[in-house]
Amino acid sequence: MAGVIIALDHPSRDEAMALVDRLGDPADFYKVGFELYVRAGSAVVEELRRRGKRVFLDLKFHDIPNTVSGAVRAAVDLDVEFLTVHAAGGSEMIRAAREAAADRARILAVTVLTSLSPSDVVSVWGRPIQSLRDEVVRLARLAVDAGADGVVASAMEAAWLRRALGRDALLVTPGIRTSGEHGDQKRVATPTDAVEAGSDYLVVGRAVTNAPDPSAALEALLAELATAQADA
Repeated sequence: MAGVIIALDHPSRDEAMALVDRLGDPADFYKVGFELYVRAGSAVVEELRRRGKRVFLDLKFHDIPNTVSGAVRAAVDLDVEFLTVHAAGGSEMIRAAREAAADRARILAVTVLTSLSPSDVVSVWGRPIQSLRDEVVRLARLAVDAGADGVVASAMEAAWLRRALGRDALLVTPGIRTSGEHGDQKRVATPTDAVEAGSDYLVVGRAVTNAPDPSAALEALLAELATAQADA
């Protein structure tokens, strides 16, 4: 059964914890990203763990192997479950992250950010690409071969990734929306799309956190997810 991870994209620890308390038991896994971590530091992770919540620390490490290794060791000491690195950091960096994490956390590689369109990737890479999907699969294979436990990728590429990587690789899908609202992400999907594509975890942010009633929005999303999985 696919899991749901709530993205705590809040500017302060107090606001983030207020949402966690409001959502209660139905939400047990949270993603802490750049803004909240920079503002609140490791204290927000420690607070989530004290509440019995699982933590996905999404800081997308991308540096020389030694630096990434040290950062991963510091992160696993916080008892986080998932960590992200950029696949573009290369095999040696990913292997260093895997070794530093040992069996204490899972390493997820970020392939191509969901905010990037094919033309954006061509501009960044500085070369033509056959397709965005091919680039995602290429980076995912590089990462998993180097020891990553799985990848973070759009549901639009998840089905291809499942076929390319097999059943053992974790697929974590951001950009989940329950309506037509896309925000700044160009490659988004519904829970049904993600389940059908083979995603293991769905990362949900604004669809829940910006809703007038976040608890009701989460309940509706979980109901949609349960229906999608029953029909799969």
